[in-house]
Amino acid sequence: MRALELEEIGALEPPEGDSQLWSDDVRHPTRLIGLTMERGELYARIDRRVDAMVAAGVIEEVRAAHRAGASATARAALGFEDLLAGDIDAMKRRTRNYAKRQLTWMRKLAGVRLLDATGRGADELAAAMQ
Repeated sequence: MRALELEEIGALEPPEGDSQLWSDDVRHPTRLIGLTMERGELYARIDRRVDAMVAAGVIEEVRAAHRAGASATARAALGFEDLLAGDIDAMKRRTRNYAKRQLTWMRKLAGVRLLDATGRGADELAAAMQ
């Protein structure tokens, strides 16, 4: 956790060379599939999911956690502070930005097979993974 905190404030120097995480030399034989989606559809899904969370009472849940003395780890969760402030649009924006970073990271993984999930159901995607 401390290393992540130091990395976030820029106090760590990035390691030399390529990352060994998920390299072909390190991981066990694995089929690595990365699901992608047309950006507009992905962002619309994120917005709908946040709206559904708000409708289900997530703001009240976050406020209750805050009153109970939520830990620093809980407060660092994506959207916690945005929801505490009642800023739904900021939570949506931060979640879309996070999804974009995840896609960038995933595309760099050694041996990843990208599979476009745009407009496809779970059964169709499962069949395509064979």
